[in-house]
Amino acid sequence: METHLNIARPLSNLPSALPAHDAAPMDLILIEGFTGQTVIGIYQNELHRPQPLVIDLQAGQPRSRACDTDRIADTIDYGAVCDRLRRLMVEHKLQLLEAFAEAIADILIVEFGAVWVRVKVVKPKKVADVGAMGVQIERVAPPPEERAGRGAAVLRMIGSGMVPGGR
Repeated sequence: METHLNIARPLSNLPSALPAHDAAPMDLILIEGFTGQTVIGIYQNELHRPQPLVIDLQAGQPRSRACDTDRIADTIDYGAVCDRLRRLMVEHKLQLLEAFAEAIADILIVEFGAVWVRVKVVKPKKVADVGAMGVQIERVAPPPEERAGRGAAVLRMIGSGMVPGGR
């Protein structure tokens, strides 16, 4: 069962979280037009067979070491991100695109080390006269000291039988 921690924060909660124009440069990893099939929705006709979703995302890091080293280990590996998105499409139990986009944001921040993300998830051609319907969210990672404290709390919850984000 797929769970996520809701570690990412909406930008409105952290107005100073993104670097200022004179601060460290931000490198963005882009994935555009990732298409997969999954069961998601709130209506009966959506809950019994997979439907297409299209995902666009941007994941930011302060100036990536890969610019200097030319090594994939020093940046976000977008091939690994695509593999993780495929796994999420199979494992999730979410109904709303908002929650699905939030799960992607959490994955990018927690598993891939992004400090800022923008995630767009759409259902293409959901209705005849509309090209796509969906959501777009932006999130920032909490400060490193807050992430470390949250990890210990999550481990304690799991040890006690509670699972964060579980249904």
